[in-house]
Amino acid sequence: MTELRSALEERIVETARTARDDVVGLLGELVACDTTARSVDEPAREEEKLQQLLARRLQALGAAVDLWEPPSTGTGNRHVPDELTFGGRPQLAAHLRGAGGGRSLLLNGHIDAVSAEPKELWTSDPFRLTERDGRLYGRGTADMKGGLASMVVALETLRRCDVRLAGDLIFCSVTDEESSGAGGFAAVARGVRADAGICAEPTDFDVWVACRGSLTPIITIPGRPGHAEMPQPHWRAGGAVNAIDKLRLVLEAVARLNDEWRDRPDQRHPYLSPGTIVATVVHGGEWEITYPARCTLTCEAMYLPTHLDTEGTGRKVEAEIKDWIERAVAVDPWFDEHPLEWFWDGDVVPAEVPSDHPVVSAALDAGGAVGRNGRVAGFDSWHDGATFTRRGGTPTVCFGPGLGSTAHIIDEWTTADALVDHAAATALLALRWCGVDD
Repeated sequence: MTELRSALEERIVETARTARDDVVGLLGELVACDTTARSVDEPAREEEKLQQLLARRLQALGAAVDLWEPPSTGTGNRHVPDELTFGGRPQLAAHLRGAGGGRSLLLNGHIDAVSAEPKELWTSDPFRLTERDGRLYGRGTADMKGGLASMVVALETLRRCDVRLAGDLIFCSVTDEESSGAGGFAAVARGVRADAGICAEPTDFDVWVACRGSLTPIITIPGRPGHAEMPQPHWRAGGAVNAIDKLRLVLEAVARLNDEWRDRPDQRHPYLSPGTIVATVVHGGEWEITYPARCTLTCEAMYLPTHLDTEGTGRKVEAEIKDWIERAVAVDPWFDEHPLEWFWDGDVVPAEVPSDHPVVSAALDAGGAVGRNGRVAGFDSWHDGATFTRRGGTPTVCFGPGLGSTAHIIDEWTTADALVDHAAATALLALRWCGVDD
């Protein structure tokens, strides 16, 4: 445990720890807003209601608030869906200007949460914050409305302690992290940036300096329809071909590629697992007594920051996956004349911040000062900090309250103690990073 460095720091921590009702109350308001992830063709939920709620809290602190609906993402951007629009789902950036001469700090979080279905499995209403047995239950409590609430209370703590920072603070809450990362992409396009940033994902006070990226290959296996109850001649003689049976070759290739990646030297990383490719969705068949005309397999492929190409995309990994699977299925002559069809649904790029970057030690020291000793680690999934790091030039790490293992689950939970400690640690981090106006 590191020590508090001044009477001001002691007062900040004490003030944050008396704000339990504030952070729990704000979290309850955030959880009550249905901002669950949606398909691109679905209407907005309560994203605007939540962002307006945050905007009012931040404006009360004197922040200049920018609340905007980005334009459609447009066609040809491989990193976000072409069809995505932001109507009724604004992004928020609030700027608390410092006195000058200090470093700026970005506080980032996403407002969307994964679906609460099936709701009947929850012990209590997922959209009503419920406290029992020392835990706070509700969808998004851990991932990551709890982190949003604690960061807001951190800023309010600094105000209560009459602290004016030298450097600027930028609070940015975005949509779409759980689906595509489009909200963070839009924020970077808007010009949101700082000298460094933290994203309050549930790291349990560890500092995540690296994350993997993701590709989503959708592979269509062609078949040929025919009567499933009738004998069929060879396919060269016009017989039916079962696309679902042919899927087996693709799945076997996926399994072998995972084995290949697991042991390859270029797949080693100090904080991340090797790349993986996982079959996640299968659609096939038209009628129960008809050979299926096609079968479509969707996979999720995760890749390391070191495997980005020179343009900062995952095209090199795409090419390897496609080549590997097509060579594997080439043992079947059917695919010579009826090749696989490929569609790549987005490219969510990975990133990493050097483990010796000053923001890493600053976050760890702030956590240690409130009794939350963390370590440097990585995240095998993805977070918005990667976009701010790679696209926006803001080295952004994850540092947040709660456990990642409680995210996305039925009866998702966090604790008030973790939120209060994160508010205190974030206020300390801001004080030390940005400096104080003399």
